[in-house]
Amino acid sequence: HRPQRKAALGHAESVALRVGLAGQLDKPARDLTIAARKRLELARALATEPKLLLLDEVLAGLNPQEVSDMSPVIRAVRDGGVTVLMIEHVMQAVMNLSEHTWVLNNGQLIAEGKPADVTRDPRVIEAYLGRGAAERLRTSGNEAHA
Repeated sequence: HRPQRKAALGHAESVALRVGLAGQLDKPARDLTIAARKRLELARALATEPKLLLLDEVLAGLNPQEVSDMSPVIRAVRDGGVTVLMIEHVMQAVMNLSEHTWVLNNGQLIAEGKPADVTRDPRVIEAYLGRGAAERLRTSGNEAHA
């Protein structure tokens, strides 16, 4: 059993390093910050060596700096050959991490495409900023800046 345990510990350390938790391996999960717990969730998933990874609002509850710190970790996972499917409301992260974006409103697909194109879609603007904001943007000819 020792060789298996040693291999498992080595794999755990490797995954912890990959997500930025290497310096916190001796801490119980309950003592980690929210941001570190999010990294731990990601590490647990990566330990299974997935080909496809579903991240369901992994950035929820993080402050802007923590989101900024976590984005390169997610990008590295994607760039390492894992397909990442994110359900996310943090638009800055969606813009920075996504190659293709689908936008749902009340369970209905309202737009899909490159993130920059999707954010200019009037249906997306209306769904997320409201009809009044969408109308003001259309009449000012300034849709691209929503």
